[in-house]
Amino acid sequence: MTNRPGKPAKKYSQASRLHDVIRILEARFGATVDELAEECGVTRRTVYRDLEAIGAAGYPLVPERQDDGTVLYRFVTGFKNLPPITFSLPELMTLYLCRGQLGFLQGTPFQDDLDAIFGRIRSSLPPRSVAHLERLAEAVAPRFLGVHDYHGQRQILADLREALLFQYRIRLHYAPARRQTETYLFDPYTLLFTQGALYLGGYAHNRQAMRLFLVDRVQGVELTRERFEVPEDFSAEQLTGGAFGLVREAPMAIRVRIAAEIAHLATERHWHPSQTIERLDDGSVILALEAGGKTEILAWLYGFVPHVEVLEPAELRTAFLEGLSSCLERHRSQ
Repeated sequence: MTNRPGKPAKKYSQASRLHDVIRILEARFGATVDELAEECGVTRRTVYRDLEAIGAAGYPLVPERQDDGTVLYRFVTGFKNLPPITFSLPELMTLYLCRGQLGFLQGTPFQDDLDAIFGRIRSSLPPRSVAHLERLAEAVAPRFLGVHDYHGQRQILADLREALLFQYRIRLHYAPARRQTETYLFDPYTLLFTQGALYLGGYAHNRQAMRLFLVDRVQGVELTRERFEVPEDFSAEQLTGGAFGLVREAPMAIRVRIAAEIAHLATERHWHPSQTIERLDDGSVILALEAGGKTEILAWLYGFVPHVEVLEPAELRTAFLEGLSSCLERHRSQ
């Protein structure tokens, strides 16, 4: 690049240059990469590296596309007035315990973010306190079964993280099970973790409806840099409706009898917002709920075999018995 006439190129350390970039961004509503390159006397590539370093250092840097197509980089309004974040020892203990519940993030960029956060926490605490907190966390660490491996989706998840953070519309290339890859113009609203896997939820313009996509089946993500707004009344429940799990189907009125031997296991958990429980004199219980998603409901019921009886509806009872019969036939034929 060329400098303005009479203005010598600046030669100084990155630390000094970052200080100048931060000062410029603080003093204005924002600045473009070209403006920063001009004022600091460096290339656009250097400015991009500096902006990345500033964001990595914890500054709330936000890119905003203007009407003329240029991108303005600025800090979140009022961030300098935010008080420093501090935690009490019980709050730190809770953070460490919660970290153990996030083992399903292994192999994702979110795990890197967690490691960085806890690295900062460790650096601000006495080693003895850190060791004590980590011992507590390890003692209650969950044991996940059937968790998906996201190492191969790392870049895709990094792109999705950026899209979710800055509310960028994306082109999502998705391969449903046993079908050809499809492309969706998609507004990503949230990530859900359920049944050992991550799901991306949001609005699919192709379908003009809310959709959930299994992250494992995402083949690629293109960031359009076009901003969208999440509806103020959005909630995750809108993605699943009255489904028992994730599959949105017409809800059915379900009644199942759970034998006395495991009745306590069935009643100690909350399976669905609509559930009711009737306790019978013989110690068994009737669990009633209204939900859709027959495949997921059947998988749940088979987990109670042989201590479960499907009472209603008839179609669910028939499907449940057919599944049991098919399984028995396979075992008899061996």
